[in-house]
Amino acid sequence: MSDGTAADLFFDAAVGLLQRVREEEAGAITAAGALLADTVAAGGRLFAFGAGHSSLAAQDVVYRAGGLALMNLLAVPGVVGVDITPATLGSALERVGGLASAVLATSPVRAGDALVIISLSGRNALPVEMALNARALGVKVVGVTSVAYAAETSSQHASGTFLKDHCDIVLDSKIAVGDAELALDTVPAPFAPASTVVTTALMQAVLATTAATLADRGIEPPLLRSGNVDGGHDWNARIMTEYGDRIFYRH
Repeated sequence: MSDGTAADLFFDAAVGLLQRVREEEAGAITAAGALLADTVAAGGRLFAFGAGHSSLAAQDVVYRAGGLALMNLLAVPGVVGVDITPATLGSALERVGGLASAVLATSPVRAGDALVIISLSGRNALPVEMALNARALGVKVVGVTSVAYAAETSSQHASGTFLKDHCDIVLDSKIAVGDAELALDTVPAPFAPASTVVTTALMQAVLATTAATLADRGIEPPLLRSGNVDGGHDWNARIMTEYGDRIFYRH
């Protein structure tokens, strides 16, 4: 492997993608951070949703030390991760029409809130309908997706549209169709996905922008601290009490 080890090649690919989103999505990141800050300042709540491995980036910003306490996970049973058997059921549920409307109807999401929907392909019924129905409820929607899928694959939703078509702001992860960064003659299929690395970084960049934007407006960002530092639990107890009506994972 004259150009480096597989690990070297993956790090090069991941760093290259991170640099691309840093430069090319800077405006969208700023806009998304401002939208979430507007929501917090107006008394709204924040939610994140992702299916399958896209859920990892959503979970990463919920109940997270250094993160915004108001970010709640909008969980859909069976599609949050690979904790069900068979794991393929999660993929099948993403294609079920009507599931998103049932989830939203029984969730605390309401007009004035903001929902971040993470879907690498953005082509399945669940993320498309989640965005459509959320906006119909008066919820602001930020989509985190790979726009390349809309150009190179077909939609699996009856409308023929993608997640990107139903968002107030779109963050493009730049991930190539197939989510595999490496190809070697000795390996029979492309491998080494980078979508989690890039999508998680995008999410943290947006929430960092949200916190800084709130501070610039003279509003204390409702941040959580690590429970493994002295005073952390007391700090978090104060935040949980002050914002208890906007934090749903504590109940």
